[in-house]
Amino acid sequence: MGTGEGPPPGLRIEALLITLIGLAVVLLPVLGVLHRLGDSLIEAQRWRWISHALGAALLFIVPKDTSWTSVYVQNGTLWIGFLGAVLAAAGGKHLSLATTNFMARGRLRLAFETFSQVVFVVVSLLLTYASARMVAANRGTGDADLLPGGLHRWMVELIIPVAFGVMTVRVVARALHPATAFAGPHGSVPAELATAPLPRVVRVRRLVIAGLVGVLAAVAFYVGMRYDGSARIQAALSRLDTDGIRKFVRILVLVSMSLGFLLGTPVFIVMAGLAMGLFFVDGSPVAALPTETNRLAANPSLPAIPLLTMAGYILASGRSSQRLVRAYKSVFGWMPGGMAVMVVFVCALFTTFTGASGVTILALGGLVYPMLVRDKYPKGFSLGLVTAAGSLGLLFPPSLPVLLYSVAASTPGAAAPVGVEQLFIGGLLPGLFLVILVSLYGVHRGVIHKAPSQPFVRAEVLHALRDAKWDLLLPVLVIIAFASGIATVVEAAAIGAAYALFVELAIYRDIHPIRELPGVFVHAAALVGAVVVLLGVALGLTNYLVEAEIPTKLVDWVQLHIKSQWAFLLVLNIMLLILGSVLEIYSAIVVLVPLVAPLGVAFNVHPVHLGVIFLANLELGFLCPPMGLNLFLSATRFHKPLPVLYRHSLPFLLIMSIGVLFITYVPWVTMGLLRLFGKA
Repeated sequence: MGTGEGPPPGLRIEALLITLIGLAVVLLPVLGVLHRLGDSLIEAQRWRWISHALGAALLFIVPKDTSWTSVYVQNGTLWIGFLGAVLAAAGGKHLSLATTNFMARGRLRLAFETFSQVVFVVVSLLLTYASARMVAANRGTGDADLLPGGLHRWMVELIIPVAFGVMTVRVVARALHPATAFAGPHGSVPAELATAPLPRVVRVRRLVIAGLVGVLAAVAFYVGMRYDGSARIQAALSRLDTDGIRKFVRILVLVSMSLGFLLGTPVFIVMAGLAMGLFFVDGSPVAALPTETNRLAANPSLPAIPLLTMAGYILASGRSSQRLVRAYKSVFGWMPGGMAVMVVFVCALFTTFTGASGVTILALGGLVYPMLVRDKYPKGFSLGLVTAAGSLGLLFPPSLPVLLYSVAASTPGAAAPVGVEQLFIGGLLPGLFLVILVSLYGVHRGVIHKAPSQPFVRAEVLHALRDAKWDLLLPVLVIIAFASGIATVVEAAAIGAAYALFVELAIYRDIHPIRELPGVFVHAAALVGAVVVLLGVALGLTNYLVEAEIPTKLVDWVQLHIKSQWAFLLVLNIMLLILGSVLEIYSAIVVLVPLVAPLGVAFNVHPVHLGVIFLANLELGFLCPPMGLNLFLSATRFHKPLPVLYRHSLPFLLIMSIGVLFITYVPWVTMGLLRLFGKA
């Protein structure tokens, strides 16, 4: 795999199912765009005969009625998300602190890992039961939930309890595999250990324990689907409904979830356990959590998450990185420090499409790091540059974190909803400013160390750009489709994914459609699943926080202790930097946005400016010791100790910090283009 992530997790049947659903989710929105385009061409007044002929041809190819496509794209996203969550469990890809992976093997590490796994199993079994209860309740609505084509919605929703049940078994089976003891910081297991044959005793033990957990998951599913509120069960539950029991449950949940989070339990399990415990203490049904999770499928922007992720992984899995490096080198190579500038720009472009998953470092690190060293850049500087450049580009369209921020900030009843288009326009100049700052530092170091530059050869530039033209057109196509109004954000993302598929399969032929494409979809689905399930449980926890008036109380407390906008923004920057170095960016977005957005309103910070500050600080968090994600990924990719990465990334952290402070206190950088285009 060109992404450097190793073999895909899961079974072949899962890979096939993910691939089929993924292709459908990519192609269905494109049909809607083509249908509208055909209508527009027929109605056009200019080049009448040509436009009418093209429009008629499009409408002949495209189905007459495409209104149903959006419904199935939404529900297909739900299936990709939860199937991907199962794959993420199989591959250890769920977002967590992963602290035990950095401990020496021994009894203490084993005890911590066992506790974390027990927390996962208990909460996941509760999620299986609660989501089955939700499906059973929705099944009782009869024909009111029919989807186009006659499929009941509750049948689609079955994937939620089934996925949680299978996840429980997968996590236990993975924990009992001896190779898991050698897992890296992202939960990745060396391929040679993961595929090595197991002793018979180990196989039998895994089978028995995983089988028992599977029986518990089946029981939880059955009870959730068939439980009818019998008087005997109600009487038993009523005896537990006392102040003492509620107090005990509250303490138990808070302590166990806090310890689980610190010891590496996936963040979505911690949030789900916390939410269900708080719902129980307040007398609400635990099914309220999966109900909120299921509401996520109704969000019109949600399908853009898997679509953009698939486009990024398709791009990263071919030879796009080599073509882009050659193109940027031919353009910037003549400059003093041109190699460093090339690395910054090509990494920023890659991160724009691959999101904050670390794929940029894994896919490009082995390519550009030797080039920098060969051009006389110090090894330490080269390490720091690749590590820092891997986080640039998050503010540019069609960045996945920007989209996720918009989804998290625009839930029903949100204090400061913000549109995706506003965030992309507002983030353009701040993102470019950070890229230029890091590039200038690269030029400075290139001049000091007398890095060679290559002559500007017009023929090489044209040849390299011609070779990479299809890769370079991808972001342009997505941006034009969205900005022109031809397509919504979901349709633009689908166009990008379809274009990437066509380019890699038909033009460059870097990805084999049978042997390699399913693996690309599986890797993308694992990331999507980790994000979607996290966002889903976060909505449930947010719902509880809103009902408990936690954001309102937080606003009151902050206003009592902080009097000025200037001081608030400084405290916000410090808080986001610290939390961004501990939390993975997707976790930080879904957890913190509902709490931070009301504070921005209270201190009269424009929602778009707040969003750009938020995301820019999380870029910094990738480089902030001790837990910055890019530091871990670089340490793994280049086989360097973490303290070495801390030292060499520090100059870039300081430079980018200056840039973030400038963005924070000069709102025009964010708001200028918005006001120019009338979007503020």
